[in-house]
Amino acid sequence: MTGKESGHIDHEAAQAVPHINPDALEVAPGTAHENLEGWIPQLATEEEIRVALEKAFDYRGDVTITRKDGAKIEGYLFDRRTAANLKDSVVRLYPKNSTEKISISYADIAALVFTGRDTAAGKSWEAWMKKYAQKKAAGETNIALEPEPLD
Repeated sequence: MTGKESGHIDHEAAQAVPHINPDALEVAPGTAHENLEGWIPQLATEEEIRVALEKAFDYRGDVTITRKDGAKIEGYLFDRRTAANLKDSVVRLYPKNSTEKISISYADIAALVFTGRDTAAGKSWEAWMKKYAQKKAAGETNIALEPEPLD
């Protein structure tokens, strides 16, 4: 049996390894979300259309799409399928006042507006803890932070 197998530690080699704080490894930075409520992006170029629809896909509220034929559809954009060209790329959404899913080609989109309330805005852990600490400091008991209704 070698010294290593019997639990012997080579102290000289152990000191050569840099010490890393394991708590620092456990923490990952959060994602910063843009405030897109009310934003009306320019859709002049193919790149602008793709970027705006990618942001709409990540948005946690409703958007209003105006088609090139003038029809407006407001709803939650839940999927997008990108292709090499705009004609073959599509977004899919749940219209606000319907249960059917609608697919719209990127090429058919004339305008996009972020019309709905971003349901996740201000809902970070830090915001929750700040509200909790304020209630506790004010002497409140039976503190329970309830979720806001989604409307």
